[in-house]
Amino acid sequence: MTLCPNGHSSESTDYCDVCGTPMAAAAPAPAAPVAASASTPSSGSGSGEPITCPNCSFPNLPDALFCENCGYDFTTGSLPEPDPDAPGFAAPLTAPAPVPNAPAVVPVIAPVSSLDIEENDLGKHEASNDPGYVEAPAIEGQPTVEPAGAASPEPEAATGPVSSPPAASTIEGDTVWVAEVWIDPEWYAAQKSDDPLPSGGLPEIVVLKQSSLLVGRTSVSRDIHPQIDCGSDSGVSRRHCQLNTDGQRWWVEDLQSSNGTFVGAAGEELPTDAIQPGQRREVHDGDRIFVGAWTRLVIRKALPGEA
Repeated sequence: MTLCPNGHSSESTDYCDVCGTPMAAAAPAPAAPVAASASTPSSGSGSGEPITCPNCSFPNLPDALFCENCGYDFTTGSLPEPDPDAPGFAAPLTAPAPVPNAPAVVPVIAPVSSLDIEENDLGKHEASNDPGYVEAPAIEGQPTVEPAGAASPEPEAATGPVSSPPAASTIEGDTVWVAEVWIDPEWYAAQKSDDPLPSGGLPEIVVLKQSSLLVGRTSVSRDIHPQIDCGSDSGVSRRHCQLNTDGQRWWVEDLQSSNGTFVGAAGEELPTDAIQPGQRREVHDGDRIFVGAWTRLVIRKALPGEA
């Protein structure tokens, strides 16, 4: 157990389990007994049994503080508050400001629930079709205000050329690249991990569509969704390393991971020196990238039928 720079106790050593702050300057946290709560599920640290989330029934690690599926807080027994900056967040509707010199009884325009409007119909709802709509009488001396939801006149079409919005950062050129995600028994033996080695077999093929990709493990509560997910390997940090390309060459950069990122050439001995965090290392043809307890990555051009 360590303390993050903000004073929270965290099981993770890369990022704080409570606030997500990097743990670079963390110090060991003093052990303190935690009182059992009727609304908080048992940690299961003594029996080693997984914690079942009471909100979504997702099985979590015995010492987990948050549900990895829905973000449920096992300590406080509550769900995470919605992020106002997140896409799709709907702010609560507020009543319009009072109009000076308005009549004693002011008709109210019933708000239209966003649940009753299809995504493609947003902005097309007409207040006159709402059964709860009542047109307010004109007030002498006050400007006329269009009711909420009323259709506005369409702007005139621009005569000049229209620029397209910037496209997503995709890999330039016609070459299609893929990453092979292997379970490497030799690397597992060298790491001496206590976790059981999964059964090997053919690698997982991940098509690389973006020029910058994150390698790590998914965390819903911390909004981490890597393009190359090594979720079965607990030795891989949430944000472990970054892959970048100009369309022809590839580079890898360690993001201050807990167990480091290693690069070795094919046919040579396993690498023993991790690359320096924050420094990009070029990945040559045939090079192997080792992360976590047993994961090996190989970047290559896609074969016919793989894209």
